[in-house]
Amino acid sequence: MVEVSSRCPSGHPNVVKTEPRLPDGTPFPTLYYLTCPRLAGAIGTLEASGLMAEWTERLAEDEELAAAYRRAHESYLAEREALGHVEEIAGISAGGMPTRVKCLHVLAGHSLAKGPGVNPLGDETLRLLGDWWTGTSCA
Repeated sequence: MVEVSSRCPSGHPNVVKTEPRLPDGTPFPTLYYLTCPRLAGAIGTLEASGLMAEWTERLAEDEELAAAYRRAHESYLAEREALGHVEEIAGISAGGMPTRVKCLHVLAGHSLAKGPGVNPLGDETLRLLGDWWTGTSCA
């Protein structure tokens, strides 16, 4: 872990920024990793709905969305590269970027870490979740 990149409204870490290589030498492409079990569960429910296939189709049809998603991919790569070059994952971001939607957890983590406007599908994931932290012991 490099830093806590996002905290939920109650102050608990919900996204951490990670090194591109694990201590044992394994390449790790996920730069922003969700740590909140409640958030991860809520996103898992969205994934189970088939949303990822629908959004992948949208990317093929919506040039503006596809361009914004590609910029998110490029931003992700540049940030990870700033931590260190890992040849095995060079050019590979996470979450399916830039051409498909594979993991909403990664996209939401990217949006939480960097704020709105960086990852359009991460932002949309968070909008769909609404106030996911309410009604919990964290709130």
